[in-house]
Amino acid sequence: MKDIVLTGDRPTGKLHLGHLVGSISQRVELQNSNKYEQIYIEIADAQATTDNSGNIQKVKENVIEVALDYLSCGIDPKKCTLFLQSEVPELSDLTFYYMNLVTLARLERNPTVKQEIKLREFNNRIPVGFLTYPISQAADITAFNANIVPVGEDQLPMIEQTREIVRTFNRLYGETLVEPEAVLPKNKSCLRLPGTDGQAKMSKSLGNCIYLSDSAAEVKRKVMSMYTDPNHLKVEDPGNTKDNPVFIYLDAFSKDEHFQKYFKNEQTGEIEYNNLDELKAHYERGGLGDMKVKKFLNYVLEELLQPIRKRRRELEKNIPKVYQILFDGSNKARAVAEETLKNVKKAIGLDYREDKGLINKQVEMYRLKHEQETKEAN
Repeated sequence: MKDIVLTGDRPTGKLHLGHLVGSISQRVELQNSNKYEQIYIEIADAQATTDNSGNIQKVKENVIEVALDYLSCGIDPKKCTLFLQSEVPELSDLTFYYMNLVTLARLERNPTVKQEIKLREFNNRIPVGFLTYPISQAADITAFNANIVPVGEDQLPMIEQTREIVRTFNRLYGETLVEPEAVLPKNKSCLRLPGTDGQAKMSKSLGNCIYLSDSAAEVKRKVMSMYTDPNHLKVEDPGNTKDNPVFIYLDAFSKDEHFQKYFKNEQTGEIEYNNLDELKAHYERGGLGDMKVKKFLNYVLEELLQPIRKRRRELEKNIPKVYQILFDGSNKARAVAEETLKNVKKAIGLDYREDKGLINKQVEMYRLKHEQETKEAN
């Protein structure tokens, strides 16, 4: 039996470059490899309501944005199952059963949850649904028997919690659930793409993102205003490339052919740099200005985003078709989740409709009870 993949995103807004390198590119690669039995890609709209309960319309509007971004980046509904979490109610049932396998203290220790709670400044007003996000994610993964979960580095604690839930369930009720493995991006620079402002994470809430749907002008403006090395004040100053967002983006997106294409001397026709290592070396020893590097990054990003932008414009012309893709995928996903829920309830012992032995046993128990009562009465 081939591996099964489950991955997805919360629809909290348009997707950005961090999503592209952290997950979407890898998903496209996985779906095109023909190595997997099934690939499920979830838009977790139900989970998004946990911190948007007062603005559900925002969640609904973001669903189509995420779907358009997926499809424009190459996600193919013929090769994978793209579905809406809210259209698969069995996931909520599974979440409820798993809640009994996790303590509150364990949830509160989850580093990813702690970071997200801090970012949203919940303080002591944490929605229960948000706190139990790792349990909901465990339901999403196990519902489809997924054993491969492509994630960014910040999601590793979530996958570990799913593994704990699976092990606990199987220990208590017998081997029923599949234990998943996290798969990180191959490019180490893609593990956690920083924001354009130098913050550790590209985040919609921090406003430091380059979106996949940004216009060429918007991308250029954001690139030219990117944070670099604060100590690189003059062109001749030595610069730092290690913690420099511009060079981290180049690590993630640039290829050797980009240097031959965009670093050719206009007068002599000679290539100024053959690869990123040569560019970094020049910057680190001094004599290379930030603007020149940023212009190169903008060329690289525009080459990447232009075809994505073009495909998105075409998809935007037929929104009903995009929704039908989501509905068809959700129907397919629900059929699988129904079977998993059935197996989970059977393992726990809550399969009343199927447990004919239980009914027959109770019929016999009460028959004997009534016989005994009749004998005693006589």
